[in-house]
Amino acid sequence: MGNHVVVLESDPGIARTLAGKLSTHFHAVLLTRSGDEFRERVEQQRPQAVVVDVEYSRLTEVQNLHREFPELPIVCTHRIPDEQLWIEAMDAGASDVCRSDDTQDVLNSVLRQVALSHGAVA
Repeated sequence: MGNHVVVLESDPGIARTLAGKLSTHFHAVLLTRSGDEFRERVEQQRPQAVVVDVEYSRLTEVQNLHREFPELPIVCTHRIPDEQLWIEAMDAGASDVCRSDDTQDVLNSVLRQVALSHGAVA
């Protein structure tokens, strides 16, 4: 696995802010604009974690990704996540769900999930 993260985020401003925060912890942050591009980058690059805007992408994508890459931390984002979305996302294989605009929380979650996936104490 490379020391990078693949991000699928529909809001360009949030994507840029998130990329800036993640780039201080990862060698590369790959921003994608479509589900196809996202999937291609994940398959080719084998990132340490992914961030998926589930408002833009479907939870079936999360489910498929989790099935193909069971060890890959998947942090989902949504503009207004509620408890039902959180439950559905976790059932689909997500590691966490965060508000899209709380980029610090997304960063913390990615770092925590990467540490957990590598057996480190978060």
